[in-house]
Amino acid sequence: MILLIFTCSGCGNRHPEMKEALHVGVVTYTQGDPFINAMTDKLKENLKSMETEDMKIIVSVKNGKDDQQAQNETVEEMIDAGCDVLCINLVDRTVPSRIIKLAKQNHIPVIFFNREPVREDLLQWEELYYVGCDAEQSGIMEGEIAADYIKDHPEVDKNQDGKIQYVLLEGEAGHQDTISRTDYSVKTLIEEGVQLEKLSYQFADWNRGQAENRMTRLISQYEDGIELVISNNDEMALGAVEAYRKSEYVPSKWPVIFGIDGLDSALEAVKSGEMQGTVYNDKEEQALEMARLSLEIFRGENVYRSQLKEGRYYVSQYQRVDSSNVDDFLKH
Repeated sequence: MILLIFTCSGCGNRHPEMKEALHVGVVTYTQGDPFINAMTDKLKENLKSMETEDMKIIVSVKNGKDDQQAQNETVEEMIDAGCDVLCINLVDRTVPSRIIKLAKQNHIPVIFFNREPVREDLLQWEELYYVGCDAEQSGIMEGEIAADYIKDHPEVDKNQDGKIQYVLLEGEAGHQDTISRTDYSVKTLIEEGVQLEKLSYQFADWNRGQAENRMTRLISQYEDGIELVISNNDEMALGAVEAYRKSEYVPSKWPVIFGIDGLDSALEAVKSGEMQGTVYNDKEEQALEMARLSLEIFRGENVYRSQLKEGRYYVSQYQRVDSSNVDDFLKH
């Protein structure tokens, strides 16, 4: 039996001739996030592999267009179309109330992913779950990788003033990952004994193009005085890489650049030396857990749910990546 994937407005109508059908609706916050898109693709693959002769799995994928109201309306459409389970990557993690109310009224379990609702919201109903990571851990690991590299490569301090002049590329203002990754990456560097001098913090909304534009202006302002770029994610780190590729500076004059997520293009940049490290956000593991939970919820089983923290949280572990182990992650 072949999995049918619909990208239309809903999960499709139920077919009475089927013995059993699981309808999964996936709603992301945007269509332009490579990490989220890769995770969604993996989720679809996993669900396909779980289909049997007695059960068809139908998946509908749409995005919230960076607008919470638009995402709410899309979720309502999917519920009306007959979805059994919803996997939702919130536009705004602080206002899931409408989605939760709709899901609860219609008895449709929700697996939130990547963008964690506040605890009080997730506790509103027993059929609300979260799959993601601890952003604090990613910030700590990014700081550790950067600190280790700087200690092993004193030439990072290009002007030999005993301090590392740095810029920080931040994600979305107010997003919990932005706050945690920013705070803990810098805090960890300081705790590791690296003397820092902040040149600039720039919001780039997780976006490569915005980050490239911000870095191009910073290069014009500080010239070769930037010694370290810390980025809240790989897309923005790769934007910094692209800005330096287009600059007048040869690679030996570039700062060291670190990101988070472990995107394939970032892993390749670490391998080539254009980036010095990233923190792997295990999208494969998280996608598999969402697929398992979706199937288990549908069947009324409790194998994976019984292992969740507080019965509703699945927290994936980040992993450090640098030139010494990047090949292991490129094989994923």
